[in-house]
Amino acid sequence: MSAIPAIDIRYLRVDYGNFVAVDDLTLTVPRGEVFGLVGPNGAGKTSTFRVLTTLMEPTYGEVILDGVDVLEDIESARRIIGYMPDLAPVPTDLKVWEFLEFHAAAYGIGNRSQRRQRVAECLEEVALTDQREKWCKELSRGQTQRVVLAKTLLHRPSVLILDEPASGLDPLARRDMRTALRKLAEGGATVFVSSHILSELAEMCTSLCVMNRGRLLASGTAEEVRQTLGNTERVLTATLLARHEEAAAWIAAQPAVHEVKISGQQVTFNFNGNDDAQADLMEGILRLGIRMRAFEEKRTSFEDILVGVAESNRLP
Repeated sequence: MSAIPAIDIRYLRVDYGNFVAVDDLTLTVPRGEVFGLVGPNGAGKTSTFRVLTTLMEPTYGEVILDGVDVLEDIESARRIIGYMPDLAPVPTDLKVWEFLEFHAAAYGIGNRSQRRQRVAECLEEVALTDQREKWCKELSRGQTQRVVLAKTLLHRPSVLILDEPASGLDPLARRDMRTALRKLAEGGATVFVSSHILSELAEMCTSLCVMNRGRLLASGTAEEVRQTLGNTERVLTATLLARHEEAAAWIAAQPAVHEVKISGQQVTFNFNGNDDAQADLMEGILRLGIRMRAFEEKRTSFEDILVGVAESNRLP
């Protein structure tokens, strides 16, 4: 695999008058990733995507896609970009194959036979071969999104930039979209996808980043982002068969523990130690000879993290 990253953003800034939409964004995305960009409304996601897709020039900065300078060589950049905007329009008076063949012709893809072959390939990639004769107006929301994704794939882009592709989809449609994107990445494409729902991207992406007020707050795997932005405190619950008060007293005396509560068979407490300390604590309960039926952990949810970012206007 080439050492050249699929997406290389350096010190990107976008101003609208006195308003800073993107503030010195630097981000690198390796090839073959499904990489998520998440943030509340006004985080700078759309402005970032508009620059990446050559729809606007930034105030300053560099954007390199697959080794192509987007700002210096727009035509070459557009040949490697597949852009899927949020709620892309689909005509109601065309069948699925007609819609895709029209765009294949617009992309200048070969002759009619070659265009039909490419349409068939893209429909197979998004698992919609059985819907090719259907009128676009008859498609469900999830099917429509996958048809637009098929259109985005027609010219074989190496970098896919997808704005809220799972917006409004039900769980089954989100699963289908997730499967399609991962297959594209396995095939060598790089997928850069945005959403304002962190949990949605956490299950869809191999890595992701969080923005707010134009600034990058964290990037990495979903768990790394959780550790960076979330409350490190965990809520732990031990379900015991007996000696609950004895166990609660022992737990309360341990480091990094507070707010110990007993409810029936369960002893619940807050814990801000690391994984090793948590393992030691569980082992200590068992050494007391107290039989434990279950041990559960609850961490800050992805929704709570994003709400906290939005409400705090958090910046680095």
